[in-house]
Parts: sequence; C-alpha cells; structure tokens
Amino acid sequence: MISRLLIANRGEIAVRVARAAREMGIVALGIYSEADADAHFLEYVEDARCVGPAPAAQSYLNATAILDAARAMHADAIHPGYGFLSENSSFAAAVHDAGAIFVGPPADAMAAMGSKIEAKRRARDAGVPTVPGYDGADRSATRLRDEAARMGFPVLIKASAGGGGRGMRVVTSPRELEEALASAKREAAGAFGDDALLLERYLENPRHIEFQILADAFGTTLHLGERECSIQRRHQKIVEEAPSIALSEQVRAEMGAAAVRIASSVGYVNAGTVEFMLDASGYYFLEMNARLQVEHAVTEAVYGIDLVQWQLRIASGERLTLRQEDVTPRGWAVEMRVTAEDPSHGMLPSAGRISAWRPPEGPGVRVDSGVATGSTIGLDYDSMLAKVIVHAGDRACAIAKMAVALDDFGIAGIRSNLPLLVWIVRDEAFVSGSIGTAFLAQRLDESRFARADVPKEALVLAVAKLLVEGIVPWRIGGVGCPIFLAAEKQRFSASASRAAQRDAWHLSGDVEGELHVRRHDGALVATLDSRTVTGHAELDGCGVLARVDGREYAFARAEPPDADVRASGGIEANGKVTAPMPGRVIRVAVSPGEDVAPHQLLIVLEAMKMEHRIEASLAATVRAVLVSEGQIVASDAPLVELG
Repeated sequence: MISRLLIANRGEIAVRVARAAREMGIVALGIYSEADADAHFLEYVEDARCVGPAPAAQSYLNATAILDAARAMHADAIHPGYGFLSENSSFAAAVHDAGAIFVGPPADAMAAMGSKIEAKRRARDAGVPTVPGYDGADRSATRLRDEAARMGFPVLIKASAGGGGRGMRVVTSPRELEEALASAKREAAGAFGDDALLLERYLENPRHIEFQILADAFGTTLHLGERECSIQRRHQKIVEEAPSIALSEQVRAEMGAAAVRIASSVGYVNAGTVEFMLDASGYYFLEMNARLQVEHAVTEAVYGIDLVQWQLRIASGERLTLRQEDVTPRGWAVEMRVTAEDPSHGMLPSAGRISAWRPPEGPGVRVDSGVATGSTIGLDYDSMLAKVIVHAGDRACAIAKMAVALDDFGIAGIRSNLPLLVWIVRDEAFVSGSIGTAFLAQRLDESRFARADVPKEALVLAVAKLLVEGIVPWRIGGVGCPIFLAAEKQRFSASASRAAQRDAWHLSGDVEGELHVRRHDGALVATLDSRTVTGHAELDGCGVLARVDGREYAFARAEPPDADVRASGGIEANGKVTAPMPGRVIRVAVSPGEDVAPHQLLIVLEAMKMEHRIEASLAATVRAVLVSEGQIVASDAPLVELG
C-alpha cells in the first residue's frame, strides 16, 4: 500500500490528487518551481520541495530534480497528474528503477500509447479504424511536406507526445506549412520535452468522443462510458459532458469495446482515455492518453466512482472490484474550464493577481481549482484556473444548473473566459446538442466580447458594490460622498448620500435616483428608483469588475475631474508594434531594413505554454527590431518599429 505520495505536478490536479490521497490515509507531498513558491496548491500537501526555476523544462519537466525531491521526502510513489511528465515513459521507468511506484501505466504500455504515432499503429493492428494521415519514421521537414501534399489540404499537424492543444496546427495551404511545422515542434518540445510530429487529414466538424478506461494488473480492463469533448478552441477542450447525446446504445457498446481492445493490446494498467472522432461516416481512433484527463470529473459524477483513488488502489496492487455490467451511468454531468484568457482581447492570456475569487456552490456543483484570492497568475504555465462541474438528472437540468453556477462565479484582478462560457451555455445549438469541433468557429462572433460603451446597468452595479462595501470617501453624516470611476475610456461621477432605509442611498450625477441594494443567491440586486438590475460585481483592487448579461466591465477608481491625470499605455502612433500581452520572445522573424507584407510574421511571443504570432498589419519597412529572442516583455512593450 502507498504511504507517502509525491504529486509531480501543480495547480488544480495537485489539489485533486492530494485530497484523494488524504482521504485514503496517504501522506501527500508536493513539488514546486521558484515561480510557484507561494502557490495555493501547496497548502494541500504536508511537505514540498522546489525543483527548479520557473521554466517548465528546468522544473516540472526536470525528472532528476523530481526524483531527488521524492528521495528527500521519503516518497514511495509518484503521481504525475496530467501534462508535464505524465506520459513520459522514460520518467515512468526511472521512477520504477528508483524503487518507487509510478501511479500510471507500465513504461512499455505508456511508450506504446503515450506516443500518438505508436498508438495509431496499435489501433490499426487491433482492427480499429484510424484518422487517415502520416505517422512514419521519417519525420524530416521534406518528408512531412511531401506527405501533406499527397494528403491534400487542410491537414492537421500534431505533437506525438502530448495533448491539450499544444503542438497542434491546422494548415490550409503549402505556404503555411514550414512555419507551422517549426512552431509546432517548438511548442511540443517546451510542453512535453519531445518534438516528434505526425500529420492527419483534418476532419472539418466531427464530434470528439472519448472513453474512460480502468485496468488492473490481473487482466481486468473495463470502460466507464464516454465523454463528449467537441467544443474546443485552438484544439483545447473547453466544455465536456457525460454521456454524449450523439451515441446510440449500439454505437456506445461498439466504441467502448474498441477502447478496451486497444488498451488490452498493450497490457495497459491504471487509468487512461481512448479518444475517437465521430462523423457521418463512422468513428476513428484518434489517440490514447496514458494518464488521467482534465475532464475525468464528469465521469466521476455520472458513475459515482473516484478515479484518482482507483488509480492509487491499482498502483498499490489491488484488483478491480467492478465488472463491466455493473458500470451504469446516472444522470448527466457537464464541465466547463475557466481560464485566464480575455475574450475581449482575442482570448489572449491575462496575468496578474487575483483580487477576488468566489467560486459557485450548491448541490451538484463542484469546482476544482488550484488558486484562491491573492494567487498570482503568471505566464510560465497553462492558463487554466478552475473547472466547474455540475451534475443533474438529465442534460437540460445540468445545463440550467451550469448557467446559474457561471453567473455566480466571481473573479477579479485578472480577465477570465467566463463571458465565453456564459455565451456557450446559453447558445441554442449547444442546448440542443448540435455541436462539433467547429462549434465556436461556426457559431461565435468574437466581436460580441469587444469592449463597448459601458451600459447603465453595469455602472449601477459598480456604484452599488462600492457603496455596500463602504469603499467610498465617506463624509460626516454620509452626505455628498463623491464617487469617480473610469471604464472603457469613459469617465463617470456620482454623489451619494445616506437614505433613512438601510442599504439605501440618494444618488446624483451620472447615476441619479434612490438606490436600494440587496443580495440574492450570490447576486447583487440594485434597484434605482423603479428599475432593478441583477448581476455580479467584485472588488478589483480599488475598482470594481461588474458582469451583466455575460459581459464584464472593469471600473477603475478615477481622480476627480480637476486632478492632474496622466495618460499611459495604449498603442504607440510612431510605427512601433507593441506586445498585446506580457510574454517571452521566442522568435524574431524580421531584420532591420527588411520589407514586410500584410500579415507577415514579425515576432512570436510565448505565454502560458502557447505561442502567439505578432504580424504586420500593412506593407512596411522594418526600421528597427527592439527586442531579442529569450527576452521577457511587458504588455504594450515596443517590439518592432515599422516605417
């Protein structure tokens, strides 16, 4: 039996595994990078060791440092979580050689299935159809170009070693291929320590269906039904649900049997996921993830099984006590991933300090996260903040419950993708189940999230929040208290005086009338004269973040109109191209004196383990390159000067 477990990961998965271990009487231990020295997830372990600097390659991918930490803390087992080294067969073997238990499949099974290339070969040998493509041994750029031309465009480039959308690129024409291959290799190497790539025919709008596998070391392998993971952005899953509305009982049984057959063919042990693409022509094996999945929680909710505890029990040598015929679903579960990405700014990463963190609560609502109020969100790791999981009797009830949970989620200090999630859960196609991997591309107009004129409702909520929290420059007698706010380049002012009734004020200025404020089910209800506004508002430093109808508006405390206010930030008008976010320069693609065309690549920035292209907006000449590769830049920092 495992007694001391080292969790070789960070964030919400570290919290999840630590809780499961403690419930089993196992001592939970952790690791962290220098950037995570004060991270919230460390509060859930009894001891932890620093394994290196912020870059993942020097810390969370540093197998030697992790094994040294395990020895120092006398760990007898290591749980890799997901991402990082979770599908690295060499690491699994090294853990075994060090005399510890690796909580996952044997190294040889991981090598077979952790590599997408080898997994496809195994699936074909097991008689399971695979997505057409190229996964041969010759992975030179020349061979990949030739194979892409043979297949025809569009093609999908994929990293063999990992998941989460990293190292994946859709290429629509030959001229895009070389840069896409180079970018995918860099991203894969940085995220997984392996830059091997393969090509697949790009399926335009299939459903992404995956089956959860559990297998013990005594020959029992079973599946715990399917999850639908079709709604994705940049090949990263955003919404998952179990079961899938698209599968009949016959197709479910056939795909489940195929998943078990694939896992059994390599002697797979522990938890894993077999992924398929499903379209009108049938289903195709996509890959096997030889680890726990981010979305495992929806399976746990529907089947009432703690997958992490079963991972630990199987790793300790226990037999599965379940039989396939005993595994039956109950109800419906939906999961949505909350990320530090700004929908009003092209979903670019948002870094900073979380000044307010108020996750939703209630029956059938679960939130897995590794952050809290005061947590600092940096740019070195992925952008996921939390997962919201709801469980109900049927799909319609689960969606309704998710809509309320998202409305109740309060985050301030950084921008999040909550407005996007709110839009998805209310979209008629999602509600009806008419979804595929192209759902967002076909349905979403991202301009809906653009910063627009601030509605009166948001201003009323912001003022109400400041007043009920007492965050105003109060005056004797509570008369004529001034409020100055700024949002989206607009300035607002109001004057508040206490009314006789509790939580009521007389307002004049940009907000005028008698304001009554109360709280209801986590929301703020503000009635100005006879008009009522219901929404959410969180204190954001000295300002307020108000959310109305799924949109967020950030109000900063402004100086009085007669104060000396200095302008700062913004796009420079002297031809300098600036950084849209903080990040690390990983490629400079132009030189001084070079002529560039519209949409030509200038700079590649890396933030939160993803690459972001900075392109020329028009034809120009490069007057100066103001940064160098490896340099860390702030948001709005000048990168290139064009003339």
